[in-house]
Formats: sequence, C-alpha cells, structure tokens
Amino acid sequence: MGRVNDKVILVTGGARGMGAAHARLLVAEGARVVITDILHTEGEALAAQLGNSTVYVPQDVTEPKQWAEAVASAEGRFGALHGLVNNAAIANIAPIEQFPLDQWNKTLAVNLTGVFLGMQAALPAIRRAGGGSIVNVSSVEGLRGSAGLHAYVASKFGVRGITKSAALEAAASGVRINSIHPGLIASPITESFESSLFPIPLGRAAEPQEVSQVVLFLLSDESSYLTGSEIIIDGGLTVGVPRKSLAPENLF
Repeated sequence: MGRVNDKVILVTGGARGMGAAHARLLVAEGARVVITDILHTEGEALAAQLGNSTVYVPQDVTEPKQWAEAVASAEGRFGALHGLVNNAAIANIAPIEQFPLDQWNKTLAVNLTGVFLGMQAALPAIRRAGGGSIVNVSSVEGLRGSAGLHAYVASKFGVRGITKSAALEAAASGVRINSIHPGLIASPITESFESSLFPIPLGRAAEPQEVSQVVLFLLSDESSYLTGSEIIIDGGLTVGVPRKSLAPENLF
C-alpha cells in the first residue's frame, strides 16, 4: 500500500476497461486520480465509487482545449499533477484496400495525436510539481503487424516512437516517459475469441489488473531510472515463432 502516496495522476479513457483498472489500483495505492473519458455516465459512476480521491472530467483527447481543461482540473482540485497515463484508444478493422479514410484519420487522432497533445499539456504541470512520470499505452501491435488493424498498428508504432523522442527532451527536467505494450487482455469482448488465434506461451489472456501493476510501477518512484523504455506485457506472445511445445527431454 502507498506506493504512489499523494501523487496526482491523470488517466485518459479511464471510465472502463484497462483505464478503470488503472484508476482503481492507483487510488488503492494512495494516489489522487483524475479520470477523463467521453463516457460520462460510466466516468461519473466510477469516480463516485472511488470517493474523494477521484474526480471525473469529460475529455475528448483530440481537442487541445480539453487537454488544458483536464490539466487545470487536476491542479485546481488536487494542487498539482505528477503523472499522466495516456490510455485512451480506439480500433477499427478492415482490409487495407477497403480501410475508410475517415476511420484511419479518427484512429490516429485519438491514439497518436491524443498522446502527443497529452504530453504537450501535462509536461509543464509535471515540471511545476518537481518532476514525475508519463506512461503511454501502446500495444503489442506497436511492435509487429496485425492484419486488418492498419490504423491501430500505425498509431501504436507511433506511440512507441514519440515516447522515446519525448523522453530524451523531458529527462533533464525530471520527467520520465515510458511506453507499455499489452497483449490480449481479458474482457467481455475477448471471451468470444478463438484461443488458437493467440498462441500465448503462458496460455491465457492478461487480467486488466496485471497491466495496472506495471502502470503503478512506472508512476511510482520505484522506476526512477527508467525512461524511454518499453515494457511488454503479453504472456510471451511476441517472444518468438510459436510451435507445439515439446517435452524438455525431446528438445535436444
């Protein structure tokens, strides 16, 4: 308990799913959390559930003005901003020849431009607080291709890259910036997926809380020497070319 005591953290896309899991764990570990989302009913309900350490702020991450308002809300309500989790994202799937341009543009606007705008808005506030940490949520699709997910893949590769360039600039002022790369996450949507499509060495999807533990680590002072890093949370999915496992005595 208390690994992020008194830190003020802004979590985008925090109304449900992984974002909500991050918010719950951060509050349990002593943080004050600003949840932002476009899902107002769910965001308000989660903030009410988590109590006085949490506030919900409506936010479209593609709008610079709303970023300024979210950061101002964090400083106005809790007195500072020490960390940011750029979690908000969307995905669309279609063959590349049929991929709609408007969906391409929208996906990049949320997933990549949203991260860019978030760092622009949050960095001055985090510097005013004396330093802190930004966690950019990429994906295993930021490490390799995935048929049909062209805009998502492009955006998540972009998040991986801008994390490194921003980390170079922010280090001198005491702000660390890292990316995480989750694989398959357990959710009502993924329950229907055919497991053979995801040859995960650990044999299962991750629980959202398992990703949140890494977010917590990166926002805490325990990760004080990590910046520009990418942490893969995929149960071994991207380790190598999958094949049927052999008994150890038959490997050599």
